[in-house]
This record gives sequence, structure tokens and C-alpha cells, in this order.
Amino acid sequence: MKSIKIPAPDFNLAMTLDSGQVFHWEKVGNGFVGLIGDAPVYVQQRGNVLKVNMEGGAPATPGERRVKGVGSQEFAPSVAQSSAHYFAFDHPLAEICASFPNDPVMNAARQFCRGLRIIRQPKWECLAMFICSSMKQVAHIRQISLALRRRLGERRKVSDHVVYTFPPAQRIARATENDLRECALGYRAKNLLATAGLVSSGECDLESWSPLSDPVLREKLCSLPGVGAKIANCVMLFAYERLRAFPIDVWIERVLKQQYFPRKKKVTEPRLREFSETYFGEHGGYAQQYLFHHARMTSRKSGTPRDSSTTLRSARNYKREDARMVFGKIDHRACRGRHAATLPSDKAGKMPACRVRLEA
Repeated sequence: MKSIKIPAPDFNLAMTLDSGQVFHWEKVGNGFVGLIGDAPVYVQQRGNVLKVNMEGGAPATPGERRVKGVGSQEFAPSVAQSSAHYFAFDHPLAEICASFPNDPVMNAARQFCRGLRIIRQPKWECLAMFICSSMKQVAHIRQISLALRRRLGERRKVSDHVVYTFPPAQRIARATENDLRECALGYRAKNLLATAGLVSSGECDLESWSPLSDPVLREKLCSLPGVGAKIANCVMLFAYERLRAFPIDVWIERVLKQQYFPRKKKVTEPRLREFSETYFGEHGGYAQQYLFHHARMTSRKSGTPRDSSTTLRSARNYKREDARMVFGKIDHRACRGRHAATLPSDKAGKMPACRVRLEA
């Protein structure tokens, strides 16, 4: 196994990988095992240096320019460049954070999330995984990602660790809806299968959408099965590098309402979108990710029940398989405990109208 060391100033690897933007990395020892594209890697951070291990390395071909990392070994430019590109080391993080609004909520999130960067994800993988994320907690999204990779991806190995590539749209399009349901997708299987069909047929060319303006790109994404405004903004932010995109999920809706509209009893979703697009500015996507991660981690440390990282929706809209999975994690304050006697399961298979809480 070969290694390369890359300067990684102003970067926090663990926080970046655990911030709910990507779902396949696994903590192993002092580092993380995962893939950058289809290349299996083991990455570790030591101070301001990122060490990337690759099986067999990536030696330069004859005539190919070599570049040096921090260490003495030399590797093909593609290794260092692909890693640095994936983790967005070229983003001027200090300038981005300095552009955030100067308010107590944003300042606390900025301080807590120092070194968190927006990863540049492959477009199809990002789109597919956020379609799968609808009404799912982060732990479940990770399980879905692993199940899809094991069932339809290709096996790779780095050191003693086995990883699986994310299946291309063509392979998912050839699967059956039942195949996908066995990966714990539930009703999302139909949407993923339909979108995979559009991508694999060429009717939806994700790469060709890169030059589109934000409004047009968002409209294109929202036309796909299983994609609404929140998922579209996630894909725009994490796959198309539209750093102004501001996904609004349960965490962000709560933060915005409680911290920026504390005296308003009801704030509509369009009002929140309008506010977020103007108040947080051109790097709103980074601001959103910092607010999101700070809210989740603060809640985790305090032991407060935590909601799903996906779009808000009434509990009545949950599919029955999801209802069975999360039943028993109910906030009964809204219903005054009327359903408490039915816990931990509802024999009728119905969800109460009170709000469901999920652990992220």
C-alpha cells in the first residue's frame, strides 16, 4: 500500500465526514476508509497534513509529471489532485467564514465547526443518496448506502478493509424495485429506480447541467422523481458546488424559527427560504452546514431527542414501514400523551398525529 501526504490547512477531517453531507465513510482506527470516486482510500489527519493510503498507490506513468507531497515519496498528480479536489482544499475557508452574518447563533456555529469543508461529491452518487435520504435519520442513510453498494456496487480493497463502489445509474436502472426495497429504501425505491432510468437513458444528463443558472438547475433537479426543494438544494450544494444553496430541513427550520424569528408564532416555508437566501449571502450553503452540524452535535451532547436530517413532513405522511421503524420515539407534548398507552407498537399499524422524533 502506498501513501501520499497532502497539506491540509484549516481542515477537520472527522467533522467534515460526520457532518451529514456524505454517508459511506467508516471510522477505522485513527482514520477513515472510503472512496474518492471509485478509488478506495484510507485517510488520516495529523495536524495540518492529510495522509492518503491507496492500495498499490498511483505511480506516475512514463512522461507524466510527478508531484511531491509533504513526505519524501512521489506520486502521480492525479492522487494529490483528486484528494485535494474532493475535500475542497481550494475553498478559501477563512474568507468564507468571515462572510457569515455576525450574530450570536452563526458565530457559535462558526466557532464549533472550524475546519468543516463542503465535499465535492460525484453528481449521480449525491443525487441518488439524497433521494434515499427522504425522512431518514443519518444512521439509516448510512445503512442504505452500504446496502446499495454491497448489492449493486463493485468490491474494492484497501489494506485489509473491503469497500464497495457506488452503483452507476445503469446498474440501478436494471435492478427491480424489490431489489432496492431489500436495501431498506421502502417507498423511495420507486423514485430512485425512475430517476436512475432517466439518467441511464441519457434523458437526464447530470454533467450537462453544470453550466445552468441556479434557478434553472433547481428546476431541472426538482423535475426528477423523489426530488423536492430540499433535496435539490443538497445536490446543488454538494455535487454542483453552488455554495449559495441553502437546504432547509428540520434542524435548519428549527434554528431559523427559534433564533431568527423568536416572536413569530408562524413562519411560512417561503418566508424562511426568502430569508435564508438573502441573509446568509453567497456562501449560504456553508453557513447552513455549520448551523446544521452545530445543532445536531449540541443536541447529541445534551441528550435532547433529535429529529431526522431530512425535510419536515407530517407523521401521517410516513409510510408504514418507516412508522414501524421509528415508532416509540414520539414527542407527546403536542398530543398531551394521548397515544402513550399504545407504545411501543401500534397494532393497527397507524401513526398518531403527533410529531415523530428520530435520532440523527
